[in-house]
Amino acid sequence: MADPISGAFRQPFREQVAALRLRLAVLVPTARWDDLQRAQHDRAFMVAGAVKADLLADLAKAVDRAVAEGAGFDAFKKDFRALVEKHGWHGWTGEGTAKGEAWRMRVIYRTNMATSYAAGRMAQLVDGKFKFWVYKHGGSLEPRLQHLAWDGVALPPDHPFWLAHYPPNDWGCSCRAFGARTEAGIKRVGGDPGKDLPDDWQTINPKTGAPVGIGKGWDHAPGGTVAEDIIRTLQAKVAALPASIGADLGSNMAPLVDAAWSNWVAETLSGGGRTKPGLAGVLPQEVVVALAKIDIKPASAEIVVDPGILSGPKALRHLKSENALSQEDWLSVPNGLRKPRAVLLDTKTGNLIFVIEQGASSPQLAVKMAYYVKRPDRKGMDLYNGVISAYRVTIANIEGRVKGKELVLLAGRL
Repeated sequence: MADPISGAFRQPFREQVAALRLRLAVLVPTARWDDLQRAQHDRAFMVAGAVKADLLADLAKAVDRAVAEGAGFDAFKKDFRALVEKHGWHGWTGEGTAKGEAWRMRVIYRTNMATSYAAGRMAQLVDGKFKFWVYKHGGSLEPRLQHLAWDGVALPPDHPFWLAHYPPNDWGCSCRAFGARTEAGIKRVGGDPGKDLPDDWQTINPKTGAPVGIGKGWDHAPGGTVAEDIIRTLQAKVAALPASIGADLGSNMAPLVDAAWSNWVAETLSGGGRTKPGLAGVLPQEVVVALAKIDIKPASAEIVVDPGILSGPKALRHLKSENALSQEDWLSVPNGLRKPRAVLLDTKTGNLIFVIEQGASSPQLAVKMAYYVKRPDRKGMDLYNGVISAYRVTIANIEGRVKGKELVLLAGRL
């Protein structure tokens, strides 16, 4: 029989899997379902009553197999029953009757499916820079009247409505949010450009402490706090993997990298206090292969940029020399790293030189492999492939250095 729950959400997408696994990485034994509150669920996995660490770890694996790997609800039910028997877990709500056990399994599975979907969807909406987010009712047979009242409302992403009302908004809620850029786009996703919010949308229910129509503890945006965490997790993962594998992972996660990068650049150039390196991309697979042919094996594939490269002393020197990168140049860096005009090896320093296509005068980024980057948030230094300089250079200059055998072409063309 088809799985009615996973069927409603279709196959998991990469942002959903990233959000789910970010949560599953932190296991929190709890006695009650409300031991974790609101956005704490973005970064932690719990099952009410599962207070044993080994039981919770096995439940997390079962959820991951069912949701992230697509095994589905039927597989989760089998795993759940086996784990209850294995760990001798008793006293949980629903135990003892077929109806109660079915309810319990459905709640665990559907809640993780729905909230990871919502968190991943938010990452996509942020990435897409949509002008409007549209609230859509899930179409349940027994609809909540307040959720129907919000159906079709289109609001800017920064509207306070989304802080508490971004779906799902209660146990079993299947409402979703869609993105649109124009009034025509709002209509295409089933929204109503002229629909206003009900007057009582901010009214608090004293029994739940949440706005009317929202369940207790659901008055937050699932995933609203995870976008940057997902990128940090991805960066750490790529840094820990062999270069060839990390190159594939980083390439597959390109939309998330681009979205986080644009925010990082904007805040760094505006003096927003960024201190941590930003993930700009990964070494292209063809570059990893070319390096292997000359017996150079990068430890990992990530390419990061220290904030000082954009706004520190080097940036000021290039600004005075009139060859500094513009904000538009910096924003194009992730795509330029994926599709560079040329990648060369500096035979004197061992650095990689990426030339990004921009006409006769192109941005040049020198990537120093195994570059130590200071981390002010903790003691010591971390090892990264880091950009150590970036400026505009003529192709003629690069060609001259190739003829002088200072640079060796690894990939692309001049």
